[in-house]
Amino acid sequence: MLYLVGLGLGDAKDITVKGLEAVRRCRRVYLEAYTSVLTVGKEALEEFYGRELILADRETVEQEADSILKEADVCDVAFLVVGDPFGATTHSDLVLRAVKLGIPYTVIHNASIMNAVGCCGLQLYNFGETVSIVFWTDTWKPESFFDKIEKNRQNGMHTLCLLDIKVKEQSLENLMKGRKIYEPPRYMSVNQAAEQLLAIIQNRRLQGEEPEITENTVCVGLARVGAPDQKIASGTLCQMSTVELGGPLHSLIVTGTMHPLELEMLKLFSVDSSSFENNAFQRTT
Repeated sequence: MLYLVGLGLGDAKDITVKGLEAVRRCRRVYLEAYTSVLTVGKEALEEFYGRELILADRETVEQEADSILKEADVCDVAFLVVGDPFGATTHSDLVLRAVKLGIPYTVIHNASIMNAVGCCGLQLYNFGETVSIVFWTDTWKPESFFDKIEKNRQNGMHTLCLLDIKVKEQSLENLMKGRKIYEPPRYMSVNQAAEQLLAIIQNRRLQGEEPEITENTVCVGLARVGAPDQKIASGTLCQMSTVELGGPLHSLIVTGTMHPLELEMLKLFSVDSSSFENNAFQRTT
């Protein structure tokens, strides 16, 4: 059996009882280590689970999936994913490979950022398409995520923005020379995401457009959701470029039309209460 086990969002104890039971009876246990991170390291997980973990980076999962599935038809193998196994980044390919090899599989779900964002008070059914904001480079500055945020906002929907994670990435020079030398991990902050959105707004204005999203659009910054030191801050997009939320992982929400209850909840986390005065985007029921 192949077990795909969600670990939740905080620390080692966020695994479900069902998930922990599965992990403890598996011969091999892999930890997916590139789409998200917990607030604790591999060693803390190993101590709590009572099992040695094999780190599975992007290369392992995408190019060497057969090694993960080896002998899973005659023994139990677990594949651990921070959040939920089918959250932001799906692992459908692993499931399809298992089915093709005649290996049965079981999915053990857990909380993910996709539903835990409700902690800020915005109602989950008022969210539109989730987007990913990627790190810009000197030569690559995509804006497609902005168009999706605008479309959501035009429809009155909030947008959850998942912020870029760079783990085990190679520089262009090392990649071209075939050197397996990796850059230090990088995790996009709410500040960086807000700065990129503000830059796009300026670009659009230079092109003669007036974007749906402005410097004064109400946004929510979230950090380390599910952890004891979780932080939430609400305010304008401009304020999100300077708010201090600490270490990773961060997420950003760009709000759409807000119900009065949603607005009241966001005020609990306001950087500056004046951000919510004369808010033109309230929806009445």
